[in-house]
Amino acid sequence: MLDFKKKILDIVKASPGRLVLPEGEDIRVLKAAEMIVKERFTSELIVLGNPDLMKSEARKEGISLKGVTLMNPIESPDLNDYAHTLYESRKAKGMPEEEALNLMKDVVYHGAMMVHKGRVDAMVSGSLTPTAKTVRAALIVVKPAEGIKTVSGSFVMIVPDCPYGFDGAFVYADCGVVPEPTSEQLADIAVSSAETCRKLLGVEPVVALLSFSTLGSADSPSVMKVREAVNILKNRKVNFLFDGEMQFDAAVDSEVAKTKAPSSSVAGKANVMVFPDLNCGNVGYKITQRLCRAEAYGPLLQGLSKPVNDLSRGATPEDILVVSAITVAQSL
Repeated sequence: MLDFKKKILDIVKASPGRLVLPEGEDIRVLKAAEMIVKERFTSELIVLGNPDLMKSEARKEGISLKGVTLMNPIESPDLNDYAHTLYESRKAKGMPEEEALNLMKDVVYHGAMMVHKGRVDAMVSGSLTPTAKTVRAALIVVKPAEGIKTVSGSFVMIVPDCPYGFDGAFVYADCGVVPEPTSEQLADIAVSSAETCRKLLGVEPVVALLSFSTLGSADSPSVMKVREAVNILKNRKVNFLFDGEMQFDAAVDSEVAKTKAPSSSVAGKANVMVFPDLNCGNVGYKITQRLCRAEAYGPLLQGLSKPVNDLSRGATPEDILVVSAITVAQSL
């Protein structure tokens, strides 16, 4: 079984990045910041909020903030520049200058702009912030990657005692963002998931676009949608192996693949699973997590020009540490 946490920490310790955590008035974030400094996978760690309040709370809890830069967006010398940048990019959509300035005073939007402007490499938010706000800040400030219109959510799944995937490791997508993806969106999700596989698992992606049908064994509108996504990927001439539509067993089991898809270069070898919709993806990762006792890392945002990730509002300091390491790894 792949030790995913160790693998990620090894990657980011070898190439530390600059990280911003915008929710510094959450004691869990301050505890995580101390842990991140000790793990030495950031070349710079910035925590946003009221510095006086953060220092006071850290003293009460015995937290060392040595090596952490505390910053209040309202007092930032970059505030007006950031507000102007946002206004220029959104004025055509009706955003007034005053709204842009107010958004840049918000820690999450300010952190996202720090990523966009290259002040830092990555941001992790969500311990106090609803997912919708973190995603919106990422979409309107950081923006999707070139050639990608769809931001999606993936999980890295680590399944114990599993002969499939990469030593039991898989990327599952989309499990958290797009409810009913179109064929074009499925193709985007496949491209982003392949990149996630390369960066986080360190292996070449083998992508299966999943369905209840395998290569023509059944027909329905949902099957046709997946087939069209495969054709879109062919036209894009992407640089990874992919195939579909395909049933899960045919995608991962070489013996099943011999019967159901003997001519496929993906069948029996897939390590990236693209589900046809959010229902399937969300149910699928939770079945894998609970019945197989798998580790589930995510949901990780993918398809952005630069990495931003969301946290569960129940996240522990350890959770924040691991997601931070993953997010820095995505920036490499």
